Amino acid sequence: MKVSILDDYSDTLRTLVCFEKLKGFDVKIWTDHVQDADKLAQRLKDTEALVLIRERTKITASLLDRLDKLKLISQRSVYPHIDIAACTRRGVIVSSNMHSDTPSYAAAELTWALVLAAMRQIPQQVAAMQEGRWQIGVGNTLRGKTLGMFGYGRIGSVVAGYGKAFGMNVVVWAREESLARARADGYAAAASKGAFFEGCDVISLHMRLVDATHGIVTAGDLARMKPTALIVNTSRAGLIAPDALVVALRAGRPGMAAVDVYEQEPVTDPNYPLVTMDNVVCTPHIGYVTRDEYELQFSDIFDQIVAYAAGKPINVVNPDALDPKSP
Repeated sequence: MKVSILDDYSDTLRTLVCFEKLKGFDVKIWTDHVQDADKLAQRLKDTEALVLIRERTKITASLLDRLDKLKLISQRSVYPHIDIAACTRRGVIVSSNMHSDTPSYAAAELTWALVLAAMRQIPQQVAAMQEGRWQIGVGNTLRGKTLGMFGYGRIGSVVAGYGKAFGMNVVVWAREESLARARADGYAAAASKGAFFEGCDVISLHMRLVDATHGIVTAGDLARMKPTALIVNTSRAGLIAPDALVVALRAGRPGMAAVDVYEQEPVTDPNYPLVTMDNVVCTPHIGYVTRDEYELQFSDIFDQIVAYAAGKPINVVNPDALDPKSP
C-alpha cells in the first residue's frame, strides 16, 4: 500500500522507533509545506493512505475529488482541517485517535517554558549576550502573582498545576462544566470574564477552536489586561479576534505575549508583526513537537494504517465511509 506523509518539516518520522510499523509499506515523506490544490493532487495521485501531522494541511472536497486512489486518512486528535462529509461521500476512511484520556504534556511544558521566557526576558537577554551586551532589563517573578487559565481541559489542568507549584494564585474562566472540575481540583473561578482579564498577571489560553470559541478573546478583553500582564497562546490563534493581539500589544495592554500558534502557518516572513515585536516571544508551533510526543502520536497513527491494511480499521470518525453505498 502506498502511504504519503505530509509536512514532516524536520524529516523526523523516519528516525522514530515506531516508524518500523510501516515496514513493508511504500512510504513517501514530504518535508515541505504545500497547500496548492494542483500540487497536492499531483503529489498524492497514487496515494492510498495519507498521514497528516495535526492540522498543517487542509484536505478539502475539491482536493479529495482528485484523489481517486485514496482510501484512508490517518492522523491524531481533532480534524477541523478535513472535509469529513466529502471523505464519507468518496468512501475515504478517516482514522483519528482522540486520546481523550491523555494530555499533551509536551504542550503543557512548552506553555510553561514560554511563561518563564517572557516574564524573565530570556530570549532578549540571550540575544543581548550574543551581541556583547550585559543585562538589558529587569524581569518579573511569578511567585505570588495570579495565573489565569482560560479553559480547563486536559492541558490546562496540567499548566494550572505548574502554576501552583511556582506559588502562583490560580484562577479559572471556562465553561461551567470545566469550572466545576477546576473547583473540584481546588482552584478558584473568576467572578466574571471581565474580572478575569482585569485581575490576572498571566493568562494562558487552553480551549479547542470550534465555532463557539472563534474570537472568544476580544479586543475589549485584551484592553482590560494590566500593562504588566502576559498572555500566552499555545492552543489556537483563532481563539483571539483577528489582529486584536497585535493592536493590543502596541497599545500596551497587555504588556507582553508569548505565542506558539498563528492565523496562517507556517510563518516564514521575518517581518510578520508578532515576530518583530520586542515584547513578544514567538515559537513555531512546537507545543507537541518533542521526540517523546511524536513516538506516542505516530505509534497510534501508524497502528491505524496497519489495522486498515489488515481489513480492520480502528478509530474511525466517519463509519458511514465503511459502506461504499453511503451518500
